[in-house]
Order: sequence, then structure tokens, then C-alpha cells
Amino acid sequence: MTPGLGRRALDALLARYGTASELVAAGADDLARAGLAREIGAAIERPDLARISASIEWAEQAGGHLLTRDDPRYPPQLAELSDAPLVLYCRGDPTLLSDPQVAIVGSRTPTPQGLEITRQLACELAGRGLVVTSGLARGIDGAAHEGALEAGPTIAVLGTGPDRVYPATHRRLAHRIAEKGALVTEYPPGTGPQAHHFPRRNRLISGLSLGVLVTEAAERSGSLITARLAGEQGREVFAMPGSIRNPRARGCHRLIRQGATLVECAEDVLVEIAPQLSGLMTQVRVAPSRGADGAASAPTLAPLDEQHQGLLSAMGYDPVVPDELIARTGLPSARIASMLLLLELEGHVSSCPGGRYCRTSGRDSESC
Repeated sequence: MTPGLGRRALDALLARYGTASELVAAGADDLARAGLAREIGAAIERPDLARISASIEWAEQAGGHLLTRDDPRYPPQLAELSDAPLVLYCRGDPTLLSDPQVAIVGSRTPTPQGLEITRQLACELAGRGLVVTSGLARGIDGAAHEGALEAGPTIAVLGTGPDRVYPATHRRLAHRIAEKGALVTEYPPGTGPQAHHFPRRNRLISGLSLGVLVTEAAERSGSLITARLAGEQGREVFAMPGSIRNPRARGCHRLIRQGATLVECAEDVLVEIAPQLSGLMTQVRVAPSRGADGAASAPTLAPLDEQHQGLLSAMGYDPVVPDELIARTGLPSARIASMLLLLELEGHVSSCPGGRYCRTSGRDSESC
């Protein structure tokens, strides 16, 4: 809440003073000698205690969480950004912020077809264990959240404080997201919607995600800002093609011409982010060994972490539906779906007819 104090300046000050408490106690004169602008030092010396108290009181309410950068729940993929927020305000489940995410964004005034396909894609991606992230705006954002909630949790990144919902028509949707997913923002309680907040919000949508999918957008669209930020942050960029007569498809066509991955179904997204998803697992592939004839033998896998190994043990050696795994392990459905997706991408399990899964490690995967 100190105007003008960003991440880089704070990191330099913490390196000098050691802790935030020592920094605050230093005083404006000493902070000026450390190279900080005098007005920023004065703001640290005389903070807005009422505003700070309001934020702490909000975080102490049921479902409220205030995450600093040294909190283990602070999402590591967001922490990589040079302008990562110093504090996140979260309503709902903060652990979801670190789960594998795909952002879906697009026009605030989409076509009926755009809304339908967005809901379908979001539902399919959530059903495969990914968290769908968007910005709670009208149109495509709302459709993405609605579709994801049919199969799993979703994250809404706000351009307001955590106690405000914008647009107001999404109030009921926001409550559903808080119950089954998470609402997150860098703006403190009491902050209303302001135009310059939303481009900054967009960098968090892309920063939290492995990739950004634009399903429908005009040539001049805030969604293209999110896509550009995703590219700059090293995230994947996806776009859904549309009719050449649809002006709300031109932004997507422009992205495709610039190198975005053309998406026709959820599998197109999964194929592109598979290497990143695999990297999120603690186990790694071992290089294939070579026999006496110099030919490479079948690759082996390093041991899985305890939780993934436990899921394989609970699965046994017969095809099983996810509901059975939920009953056997006690893990929530969203977590089971995410783990199954990673295990399938790594070749440990295979999907079978009827929505079942079976083990492939140490057995013929065709036996399903």
C-alpha cells in the first residue's frame, strides 16, 4: 500500500535491512540514504493504518486469505514475473493458484457460437484436471467460468478488491467460484473498478497459466493484450479460428498469423502444454539404456512421488472410474483429475472405454 514501491525496490531494501519489520523501523531519512525516493520513505514511515487494518480484517473472515511472496501458497509460476504482486488477496481455495492452469479469454460481446464453444472447451479442460482461469468479465470470460464449474474448479482474477464483484451481474457466479474455486486479486478490499486496473489484471491471468486461449476476439480487444503478455512471459498462446465473416474472429486470426497455436478441440491445448505438465511432476524420465547390440531398450521411469504412487496403488490393476479412486483415497475430484492427467501424459496410466483408467507401468497398455 506504499505508492511507488514495486517489487524490485522492495527486494533491494529487504536485501539491505533483512526483514520487513527492520525496513519499516528504519525511518524516512535512512531509507533516503538507501536510495529510496523521500516521498516513498515518508509513506512507509506514516502508513495508512486504517486501510491496512481493513485488509487484515478481511483476511480474517471465513474464506479470506492474504498471501505474501514468502507464503508457501503463493503461486510459484506467478512469482517468476518481474512485476509479481507483493500481496495477493484470495477468496476460496488458495492452493488452486499453484495448480496447472489454462486461461480462456475473449470478447465481452461474443456470438452465441463463441459462448457455446467456450463453455464446451472449458468443461473439457477442467474435466481433464486443468484449472481454467479467466477474468470474470462479461461474455467469453463468464462462459469459461461457467463451463469449467461443470467439471471442476475455476479461478477468477479480479480488477477490483476481493470484496467487490464487477460486473455486478456476475455476483452469483462469483459466489459459486469462491465455493468451488478461487477469486484472486492484487487490489486491497474496498478497491472499485477502474479502467487502468484491467490491463494489469491481464498480466496475472497469463502469469498464473501455462497458456492463454483466445476463443473469440475483435482486432482491438483486451484479450489480445493478455495474449501478448502471455508470449512475453513465455506462456503458450492459443487461438480458435472462426468465420471470415465474423468480425469477432479477426483477433484470433491475427494471433494465428503471428504464430499462435490453432485450436479446434481441447486435445490441441493438451498436446502443446504436455511438456510443461510433465515438468510439474517430481519424477523425471531416465535416459533409455542400451543393450549389448547398442539398441535402445524401453525407457524406464524414475519413482513417482508419494502421492502419485499412492494413487497408482489405489488404482490396482483393473480399470477403475475416477469416483472409485475418490472413495479409496479421500482426495477431492479436482485433485484426482489433475493427477490422472499427469500420470496419463507420463505413460503411467491409460484411459479406457467408459471413462475408466488403468495402469500401464509394468504391463501391456493395450490390455485395456
